[in-house]
Amino acid sequence: MADLKKTPLYDLHAEFGAKFVPFAGYEMPVQYAAGVMKEHLWTRESAGLFDVSHMGQVILHGPQAAAEVEALVPQALQTLKPGRQRYAFFTNDAGGILDDLMIANRGDDLFAVVNAACKTADIAHMRAGLPTTQVQEITDRALLALQGPRAEAALARLVPDVVEMRFMDIQTHASDFGALWISRSGYTGEDGFEISVPADSAAALARALLADDAVAPVGLGARDSLRLEAGLCLYGADLDETTTPVEANLTWAIQKARRETGDYPGFARIRHHLVDGPARLRVGLRPEGRAPMRAGTPLFADEDATTPVGAVTSGAHGPSIGAAISMGYVGTAHASLGTPLWGEVRGKRLPVTVCDLPFRPSSYKT
Repeated sequence: MADLKKTPLYDLHAEFGAKFVPFAGYEMPVQYAAGVMKEHLWTRESAGLFDVSHMGQVILHGPQAAAEVEALVPQALQTLKPGRQRYAFFTNDAGGILDDLMIANRGDDLFAVVNAACKTADIAHMRAGLPTTQVQEITDRALLALQGPRAEAALARLVPDVVEMRFMDIQTHASDFGALWISRSGYTGEDGFEISVPADSAAALARALLADDAVAPVGLGARDSLRLEAGLCLYGADLDETTTPVEANLTWAIQKARRETGDYPGFARIRHHLVDGPARLRVGLRPEGRAPMRAGTPLFADEDATTPVGAVTSGAHGPSIGAAISMGYVGTAHASLGTPLWGEVRGKRLPVTVCDLPFRPSSYKT
């Protein structure tokens, strides 16, 4: 892994006994000594601290920033109030998703957080598509996520005013660790925060948070099982350039006015899917038994069918659910709740049922 980048928290991860894996060009902690299962459950019960510094942080400057970014995404940004952020996605001319991201209105600028594997392409896409807006990649800050029911109390010890924040708020707070850009959001289905911190203060902030008995370090393994239980998509698995937001069951993220009119890439196909319905949909899946049906598992309408009606895109054991859980895409005719299907695992057909998402209710502070 000599050619991989390291985040500002690499040494701290090593000190805490992290097992590292390559991810999106970085050497990242997949788990610590406690293991994925315990880290997952700790986050659900207390507070987990994640290093997400590999993700891209971008500031967009200019008086036309919101209007120009609206030309790249189906989301309404000109009506996004200062101090608030919105889930968004870049689309291509076919209505497929180039990446999903968070965009915040900080008053004087927009702040975007993009996926690590896509950030080089995303930044190039923004620089090409935003004619008067300055696109500034932030390279001197780290990004931490503090997630779980005790996250607020842990962060409030250091930054008391965060108790006033609500889900999808974003604020800048002065602290002993420099200016912190804090959003009340995350990727676990739990209440929590994402914290952009100056890189040279990141380890000190992490240590201060971990000094609280409620907080433990959590790796990418539990981050993945947590987001799956929450029914959240992973780009490159559940979303890609061939998938429209309607197929992905993300219509909720497109504001009503933008569903009806829009000049963003792929509007015609997305509108067609909104009006006439897509041929396939992302659904939740509950396999019978404890064995997970993982990504790539073909799905069939019956035990003897020869032609798949869909496929699994994410699958794992859900520690909080105590059962195997999956997500995937199936033909619309097979997407109704309770529809029985068959997944082919190692040459054997096993029963699986279409179910609702998320697998576990979220606990955001609204």
